[in-house]
Amino acid sequence: MKDNQVLKHIEKLVAEEEHLYSKGNLTDKEIKHLHELKVELDQYWDFLRQRRALRDAGGNPADAEVRPEKVVEHYRR
Repeated sequence: MKDNQVLKHIEKLVAEEEHLYSKGNLTDKEIKHLHELKVELDQYWDFLRQRRALRDAGGNPADAEVRPEKVVEHYRR
């Protein structure tokens, strides 16, 4: 997956997230889906950062990988 494909995927997720937020009152199923979207967004932003960091360090961006939820959701901030 190339950077522009990752960005397009992120844009798709953001649009879906915004659509859910615009609805107002969400069902339990929609709330669960919103959480899943947020996790996937975090994973793909992390993936993009990995690709850019590898490229900047002279590495191969193809070595980046989408990390599991338990990794990206528990970074120290």
